[in-house]
Amino acid sequence: QVQLVESGGDMVQPGGSLRLSCAASGFTFSSADMSWVRQAPGKGLEWVSSINSVGRSTSYADSVKGRFTISRDNAKNTLYLQMDSLKPEDTGVYTCNMRGTDYWGKGTLVTVSS
Repeated sequence: QVQLVESGGDMVQPGGSLRLSCAASGFTFSSADMSWVRQAPGKGLEWVSSINSVGRSTSYADSVKGRFTISRDNAKNTLYLQMDSLKPEDTGVYTCNMRGTDYWGKGTLVTVSS
């Protein structure tokens, strides 16, 4: 059974940092391309970042490029999102996804507010 469990969400002031984690189980994590998406309050899903199965290729939405870093540890079956220089518009529920599938986590809430 595929499971994706996010953690690390919190309330942080503008300019702060957070690191999100997504613990994966029930599939061969090291063979799966992964993504982070987010949903701001009252808005639709927004793709944030993706990483290929071996972690050598990454991509980012323009809105987070230069501030967020996606990474993975295949030995720990875990996906990460390091978020720096956070802005209020980064507020939302962040969810990890196995790319090309309907497997999603339940998400973790990030609130950026002073």
